[in-house]
Amino acid sequence: MLLSTILALIIGVVLGLLGGGGSILTVPVLVYILDVPPKQAIATSLVVVGGTAAVAAIQHARGGRVQWRTGLIFSAAGMAGAAAGGFAADWFSGTVLLILFAAMMVATGVAMLVGRKEPDPDAPKKHHPAWLIAAEGLLVGGVTGLVGAGGGFLVVPALVLFGGLSMQQAVGTSLLVIALKSGAGFMGHAAHVQIDWGMAASFTAATIVGSLGGSALSAKVSGKSLRKGFAVFVLFMAGIVLWQELGAEARPDVTTQAVPEAP
Repeated sequence: MLLSTILALIIGVVLGLLGGGGSILTVPVLVYILDVPPKQAIATSLVVVGGTAAVAAIQHARGGRVQWRTGLIFSAAGMAGAAAGGFAADWFSGTVLLILFAAMMVATGVAMLVGRKEPDPDAPKKHHPAWLIAAEGLLVGGVTGLVGAGGGFLVVPALVLFGGLSMQQAVGTSLLVIALKSGAGFMGHAAHVQIDWGMAASFTAATIVGSLGGSALSAKVSGKSLRKGFAVFVLFMAGIVLWQELGAEARPDVTTQAVPEAP
């Protein structure tokens, strides 16, 4: 539990600092350290990440780093996609969901290594159509609900590219989006999954403490080096998840092997 608390603090710092990445760490911690079954872990991660993102978003909003109109358009579409993804999760086994989650981790790690281009502050502002922002929100929301990934590292570049926001504004706004989408995604999972609310509350409390520090740092520290270092770690974690799940699939189930008949 001490280790999980330390990891929860780190998850909160990452979420508050970079505007995403919480679920990328939360699900593996719940599954492989706290022995939570995959489907419950995914549903619990939505509670943890959603609650933490809400608190971190308030901190960013106080600093003027939340663009409410863009964030709410993105969130409305994302919540619809997340709810649908949450219901669809019942169609897949826990192993399949973890493999899909690992694929999301790989995509996230690669996106983080490549980095994002900061918009030119002197360039004229582009008026991006609401339908384009909504379409991106719907897609990211579906991924959020299905595999429990808050999608922060998809939301942030989407807000930069399609919403015309600066990096700091995208980080703050993404936390608003993550909080709302995670809530919608959990509603989908709640129809078929029960979670341990005591564990979820204690884990969330630790991540919230970490997120407050991360939110404060985001206004002062460039996250470039941290983002690239974290990307390597995300790819490493994806490798572990894939090894665990694909290895489990490859291993024979001794309980199903034929038993020799007695002579």
